[in-house]
Amino acid sequence: MEEKVFFKTRIYFTGIITFAIWTLLAWSYYHGGVKSHHILANKDLPEISNWWGGILLPLLTWFLLRQIQNRISCHNEENSEKPNYQKNIFYRFICSLLFGALLSTFFTFDSPVTGYMVLSLFPLALFFPIFRAECLLGFVLSMTFTFGTVLPILVGSILTLVSFILYKFVGPIFLRLFKAIRKD
Repeated sequence: MEEKVFFKTRIYFTGIITFAIWTLLAWSYYHGGVKSHHILANKDLPEISNWWGGILLPLLTWFLLRQIQNRISCHNEENSEKPNYQKNIFYRFICSLLFGALLSTFFTFDSPVTGYMVLSLFPLALFFPIFRAECLLGFVLSMTFTFGTVLPILVGSILTLVSFILYKFVGPIFLRLFKAIRKD
């Protein structure tokens, strides 16, 4: 994608996200007040207001879209023969959006599936790059309605760091072991 086109896309997408979060905050304000969430849903830990989402979500969106733009432009310079690269970014975004929505839904219904879903990310991270910016963006956007913005950013950042370590360092060890076993 051309630099100017992607920059316009970044502006529009960030504008839509900004409008959406401020609309959600305004709606919450006039329908019982803007909620606050305890860290890890523990009443002993401090509360974080959803008002922070009005600032953090647009900034996060702008920053992550910039990371995606940089990765696309670097990839296009190196590998012009792979046209599906941008489609893969879109698919990862949609999958993480759906994953976060399901996780939020199961958490709302107090289902034990929530824990299993989070734990399922670790084996996936061994073989798939779920640490990418589009995955974090989809995860945070889909969980904002249920948890506010700050908690999904914190949890998503930790999961992104762990999945990066698993993908870059632990996954290759498993692949080498599998290839060694397969040769025997």
